[in-house]
Amino acid sequence: MYTLKELESIVDRCYRCPLSNTRTNVVFGEGNGNATIIFIGEGPGYHEDKTGRPFVGRAGELFDRMLKAIDFSREDVYIANIVKCRPPNNRNPLEEESQICIEFLRWQVKIIDPDIIICLGAVAARNIIDKDFRITQNRGLWYKRGKFNIMATYHPAALLRDSSKKKDAWEDFRSIRDMFTKINKEMKG
Repeated sequence: MYTLKELESIVDRCYRCPLSNTRTNVVFGEGNGNATIIFIGEGPGYHEDKTGRPFVGRAGELFDRMLKAIDFSREDVYIANIVKCRPPNNRNPLEEESQICIEFLRWQVKIIDPDIIICLGAVAARNIIDKDFRITQNRGLWYKRGKFNIMATYHPAALLRDSSKKKDAWEDFRSIRDMFTKINKEMKG
């Protein structure tokens, strides 16, 4: 079994898909390596590619505020993406790119061993929950897969484009906090 640091070293040297040819930095992921919750986005954007860190632009600032609203910080959770390199012009990752890169995400999940997986946006949900997932119809619903409690909510970038979705996202984040509380009680009980 790899450590996160060993896996990151492998991913840093990956050239398995064309996204590697245009990246500035691999965006492996960051946060608590023993987190109960892992948040998964679709892929790095411009600012993430420049810094090598997930969720650092305007969407990242909103994400940080959303975490804080439910009494969490980046240090409490783990943040990753379906693909580790920025797709050109911030387009969605292609299915082939996602399929190549998702092995790395599976290893991250295996190493971190969270109880809760949150898909941020439709791309993450289609790769993790169901290929036909509809974010507007199915966000906020919990799915049980093995030991994992999985839910999808809107990507913070979508909330910046359409603020009418913020109310639903707030409900989803409260549900995340409730699930976290429930799991902690079960562990202690």
